Amino acid sequence: MPHETQAALDLDALTKVHAAFQVNGETVEIAFAPTKTLLEILREDLGLTGTKHGCELGECGACTVIVDGEPILSCLRLGLECGGHEITTVEGLATAGGPHPLQTAFADLNAAQCGYCTPGFLCTSKVLLDHNQSPTRQEIKEALSGNLCRCTGYLKIFEAVERAATELRGEPLSPVPGNEPSGGTDGR
Repeated sequence: MPHETQAALDLDALTKVHAAFQVNGETVEIAFAPTKTLLEILREDLGLTGTKHGCELGECGACTVIVDGEPILSCLRLGLECGGHEITTVEGLATAGGPHPLQTAFADLNAAQCGYCTPGFLCTSKVLLDHNQSPTRQEIKEALSGNLCRCTGYLKIFEAVERAATELRGEPLSPVPGNEPSGGTDGR
């Protein structure tokens, strides 16, 4: 029995690859099976569970992360392909100064219902706003067309991206509907 266990360990060592990744601004080195997707590495090996398992067919966008400044579907990308690349997950969008304006806008406008698709929408939206801080509603729709949501109906998501764009441009934000200050302290 010990001989079989040693043989299994030797086979495991032969079937693992080592790679260094830049994830959310930090370098991490890990060993993993060469067949693992980036999604599996992020969630299982690095504990970054904000990136979601969705369809695992590249059709829903729940697994979207940012690689070298572009949105990619992490369920379709082998981890081996991403070694040495800069990867940003939803956890990496916030800064020491607080949440990214997209995260704030999604929360303020209730753009997330169950929230399962939200990390993918946030990462895709960030790339859009990195390239275009004044997108039209049509440009937002096109950019987010690969991300599916079953709860919100998309309008609040589009509005949240527009609100974040306004904030990123340094323009004043209008009050969030329903969050206007009341006239008195008793809520009337």
